[in-house]
Amino acid sequence: MNTAAPRTKARMLRDLLAHARPVISPAVYDGYSALLVEAMGFRTCATTGAGLSNSVLGMPDIGIMSLTDNVDACRRIARAIAIPMMADADTGYGNAVTVYHVVRLFEDAGVVGINIEDQVNPKRCGHMRGKELIAPAEMAMKIAAAVKAKQDPDFIVNARTDAIAVEGIEGTERRIREYVAAGADMIYADAIRGEDDIARIVAAAGDVPVNVNMGFGIRARPTSPQIPLSRLKALGVARVALPRMLPAAALMGMRRALEAFTGAVEQGVTVDRPDLVAGIEDITALMNYDRIAALEAEFLTADERERKYRDAAPDYVIRPGEPRR
Repeated sequence: MNTAAPRTKARMLRDLLAHARPVISPAVYDGYSALLVEAMGFRTCATTGAGLSNSVLGMPDIGIMSLTDNVDACRRIARAIAIPMMADADTGYGNAVTVYHVVRLFEDAGVVGINIEDQVNPKRCGHMRGKELIAPAEMAMKIAAAVKAKQDPDFIVNARTDAIAVEGIEGTERRIREYVAAGADMIYADAIRGEDDIARIVAAAGDVPVNVNMGFGIRARPTSPQIPLSRLKALGVARVALPRMLPAAALMGMRRALEAFTGAVEQGVTVDRPDLVAGIEDITALMNYDRIAALEAEFLTADERERKYRDAAPDYVIRPGEPRR
């Protein structure tokens, strides 16, 4: 009889980091984006702190979003998907003691790891100017507290440093070695400037996996250059996060749809642009409406189902296993 405990989502990500490098982790910010990432075959994802702040609050990523707002958003997204998801915990929302409780909250929310960064609070997006850093020893204590707080030993503490823009690569290397010694499970140096930075970061991290962020389709000159996945793999990168791709793609898609609609209104014509919008069948498939139909078939009486759908148009009646119209 097999009595082995089921593999947790955190263990799933640990296995990917060990055997599928580099692991590609698109950043998500709501149910649509998370479910789409899963449906497209990606094996892990992460929330984007900037994307959550921008989309939920309509505010820039400058530390305005609260801990509870962040945890609640992550809980809803993590519950919707089967793949492991990491989260962005900014600076840890306080000192090392606060970080201890922060880890417990995020772990209870169903995420498999968090980023904690060494910026002064309130923080700012890693590619903004004006960043300030806390002392390396203070950040090391935050990492140690985060490691101690874990309930699942596979939960990942991803120690982010923004030191490249403030202290250069030498200061970054010193911080990385200190963060590794404090128990960090992953190292993430933001705003890398090129392959030399990556090589030195990987060397400083030793056996600890290294995460890098890459942009996609950035029109303005990015802080970090685009580097092919093959080169990142050769450099020893374990995880590649895509923090801005989906929020930026969604904004562009919405803009184009609104522009098409506005243009049609001004011309006094109707607009039909299926190339700009997902079909209702795509949305119902992504949201797994068949699951609701199956539950109704199992738990509603025949009279209830008849009453519910008696006057419904055929296209809105969803029955288990029935092809979509």
